[in-house]
Amino acid sequence: MAETILLVGTRKGLVIARSRDDRRTWDLDDIRFVTMEVAAVGVDARRDPPRLFAAVQSFHWGSTVVHSDDLGATWSEPETAPVAFPEDADRALRRIWQIQPAPANQPDVVYAGVEPHALFRSEDGGVSFELVRGLDEHPHRPQWQPGGGGACLHTVVPHPTDPQRLLVAISSGGVYRTHDGGASWEPANQGIQALFMPEDQRFPEFGQCVHKVATHPSNPERLYAQNHFGVYRSDDWGTQWQAIENGLPSNFGFPMVVHPSRPETVYNFPLVADVERMPPENRCRVYRTDDGGSTWRALEKGLPGAPYYAAVMRDAMGTDGVDPAGVYFGTRVGEVFATRDDGDSWTQVAQHLPDILSVRAVALP
Repeated sequence: MAETILLVGTRKGLVIARSRDDRRTWDLDDIRFVTMEVAAVGVDARRDPPRLFAAVQSFHWGSTVVHSDDLGATWSEPETAPVAFPEDADRALRRIWQIQPAPANQPDVVYAGVEPHALFRSEDGGVSFELVRGLDEHPHRPQWQPGGGGACLHTVVPHPTDPQRLLVAISSGGVYRTHDGGASWEPANQGIQALFMPEDQRFPEFGQCVHKVATHPSNPERLYAQNHFGVYRSDDWGTQWQAIENGLPSNFGFPMVVHPSRPETVYNFPLVADVERMPPENRCRVYRTDDGGSTWRALEKGLPGAPYYAAVMRDAMGTDGVDPAGVYFGTRVGEVFATRDDGDSWTQVAQHLPDILSVRAVALP
C-alpha cells in the first residue's frame, strides 16, 4: 500500500496521522480546526482519492460537515449549513454524531446521524443533506429519551446490496430499520434487555440504550451490537438478538468493530459499568472474537500496563480495510494505538492529544 491515513477526531480539533511504510511508523499533521469538537469523521472510499469528512462543532457557530478531496491537505465547507432541521421542525441541531457513506451502488449518498435524534441523507456526496422524514415522523420519536451522552442517532448501517434497506441505532431509542428506503421504519430490538428498566419491563419494543451496531458486507444479515449492558448478535438483520457476552470481563462498553475481511471476527473494548467507565481490572485490553462471539480473547501485547483507567468511545475504534487488518483506537486521555496484525500486537501512534471521540482509517493502494 502507498499510504495509510488515520483520521482522529478530538474534543479540540482534528488530527491526521499518516504511514508510508505499511503502518510501521506514523507522522502526525498539525491539528486542524483548533478548539473545535470533531465528534465524527468519515471516509468515502468510493472516490479516488477518497473523500474525507469531519463533523466540526464550533461552540459559537454550531455544527457543520467539512470535506477534503486531497487527503486532508485542504478542506471545503459549504456556504450554507449542510445539516440543518427544516423550519417546520420542532428542534434545532446540537451535534453531528455520525457520517456514513452508502455502499458503492449508491455512489453519491451519504448519511448523517445527529442530536437530537434524527437522520439526514445527502445525494451530492455529502455537500448538502435533507432530513429523512419517515424516521422523524415515527410515532415513537416523542418517547425516545437521551442517553448519557445525549439524544443521539449515532450509528447508520446501510445494507451493502439493497438500497431500500437501512438500519440505525439511537440512544436511548434502540435499533430501527427500514425496508423501503426510509419511508417507514420499525423497531428491531427483540431479545435486547434494558437493564435500567423495572424487571417486568426488561424487554421493551423500543427504548433500549444501544451504543454501537456493526456488520460486514459479505454477511450483512449478521449484526453485532454493544448495548448499555449487553453484547449481542443477530443473524437475521435485527429481527432477533442473542447475547454473546460470555468470555468478556464485562458486558458494558461502547465500540463494536468487524474485521474488514473476516465477518466472524469482531473487536470490543469492555468497561466495568456505566458509572465506573474504566477497563476491567484496570488493564488496557482489546477483546477479539474469531467465531462470531462464541469465544473471546484478550489482546494486550504492546498496550500500556496496569493500572490503566481510560475509556474508548463508540466511534473511537476502526479498521483500514487491509488484511491483515489494521485496527485503531483512541482513548479519552488522548492516546492512539494501532495494530497491523489483526490485534495480536499494538504500537502507539500518538499521545497527549485532546479527548478522542472518533477514529477512521483508509489504506491507499
